[in-house]
Amino acid sequence: MIVIVMGVTGSGKTTVGKMLAQRLGWEFADADDFHSAANKDKMHRGIPLTDADRMPWLASIHEYLVRENAAGRSVVLGCSALKRSYRQILRESLTVQTVYLKGSYEVIDEHLHGRKGHFADDTILAAQFADLEEPNEAIVVDVTLPPKEIVDEVLKQLK
Repeated sequence: MIVIVMGVTGSGKTTVGKMLAQRLGWEFADADDFHSAANKDKMHRGIPLTDADRMPWLASIHEYLVRENAAGRSVVLGCSALKRSYRQILRESLTVQTVYLKGSYEVIDEHLHGRKGHFADDTILAAQFADLEEPNEAIVVDVTLPPKEIVDEVLKQLK
């Protein structure tokens, strides 16, 4: 099984995803690790990615998920997965459960300002909120909860 922990930058995807994977005994993958050098450079310069930038990135993540699934390994993926079309690419031919870490712009902006060494800034956050298409079918958890409580809630609802 694949669980995608999604949300805008600063929502806690990596923190929650790693904790969830550890509790389940599954692999954890961070979608940021699949970005090309060019994408990383754009983000470091505060330039939001376009759909054209994201397509090869999404394809490489999907290929990874298919390989892991074929090998019988379950994965928790931390990935923004902002648009429905992105989530469709990621879930094609796979059994996927989506977890949406939901929070207001103000709360997540506060999270971002507390982080050190991450590339995201206000420009990236604003662009991600503009692109965000909230999922219809997902476990939705409020990002104001502590990470452990978020994971507990996800585990209660996981199918």
